[in-house]
Amino acid sequence: MSEAALALSLFFHIAATVIWIGGILLITFLVVPELNRALAEQPALYQLLTRLRKRFTIVGNLALTVLIVTGLLQMSTDPNYEGLLRFSNRWSQALLIKHILIIVMALCGLLLQFAVAPALERASLLRGRGKGDAAEWRRLQRRERRLAIVIALLAVAILAASAWLTAI
Repeated sequence: MSEAALALSLFFHIAATVIWIGGILLITFLVVPELNRALAEQPALYQLLTRLRKRFTIVGNLALTVLIVTGLLQMSTDPNYEGLLRFSNRWSQALLIKHILIIVMALCGLLLQFAVAPALERASLLRGRGKGDAAEWRRLQRRERRLAIVIALLAVAILAASAWLTAI
């Protein structure tokens, strides 16, 4: 890969990292807690959280796609890369740890995106119409919050693994 192509790949990789991980941290630790405090179970809260979740899912998934493509390109050109499933040096071992963290994070994200979020949206719609079960909605909201925190912590661990890879 040429120097210009590598620089462009790195730029898109870093930009996607900022969008994906920055978005996760911002939404998890700032936006959602403040919305919950400000709107405290008003119907507008359910609608706003659903819209926020849907918009970030699109942006986050696009950023994740860019990360995967640029990461694979960069990995394949790195002099420490010895081939698929070869972990004989510290760099490839650190990369394996990073990839495991990414896979676990992606699985948590899929669980959140395809199981918890749809159930929470249904419960929120019912709550907004005065028909939902408040206890069920709170249980789903707690599950979403726990998964979001796990994902955020995994994101920080992935950043640490990236720093470790750079230092090796």
